[in-house]
Amino acid sequence: SPSVMGILVADRLFLGEIGGLDKGMEVYGGENVELGIRVWTCGGSIEVVPCSRIAHIERRHKPYALDLSVPMRRNALRVAEVWMDEHKTNVLVSWNLPLKDHGIEIGDVTERKKLREKLKCKPFKWYMDNVYPQLDTWEDLVAYGVRCYYRLSGEMYIGGISSHKYHNNRCLVDPGEGQTPGLHDCKMAKERKFHMYWEFKQVNLLTVVFSCTVPFTVALAQHTRFS
Repeated sequence: SPSVMGILVADRLFLGEIGGLDKGMEVYGGENVELGIRVWTCGGSIEVVPCSRIAHIERRHKPYALDLSVPMRRNALRVAEVWMDEHKTNVLVSWNLPLKDHGIEIGDVTERKKLREKLKCKPFKWYMDNVYPQLDTWEDLVAYGVRCYYRLSGEMYIGGISSHKYHNNRCLVDPGEGQTPGLHDCKMAKERKFHMYWEFKQVNLLTVVFSCTVPFTVALAQHTRFS
């Protein structure tokens, strides 16, 4: 498994050698992802044992914070800064944060970076190539805003972007008639040869690109912020 989900049994000596849990994480969320990346890149593995039996008693209500998204976002940024190398921008995109100066305090990560260097852990790209190749790298993402994502191919995703290659996104397309664009499954839109490639123009307009038809433009919503 690429990461730890909920509960685990660990080799105590190995877990101690690779630094245990990150004490700089706060409240809730992200520690399973951090531990998963660290175990795999620093010489270990995470195995799913179907016939194992482990009891897990979980609270019906988590009294840690009124809004768990706040510590989860902070912890995710901390994991990204220490372990994800050039791919840490993916975390910023997923939380709709600017690529520079996001203004969120993640604590001192100096010792965690020293630990990574001391253990001679593999780069995050190795993790993506060998442990979690199903992840979409988003390397061709050139702009994003509030649930709106624009790829170098010209595809515009609306409503969210999938983190996995096997999941479908919803693309903004020109239906071929009328003045209103539509949203369709991207794979289906390609199969039906819908016009789904867009390019930026001046004055905050998007223009659909296709031949043999007069292109139309659609103004971006005022609250959408592109970076």
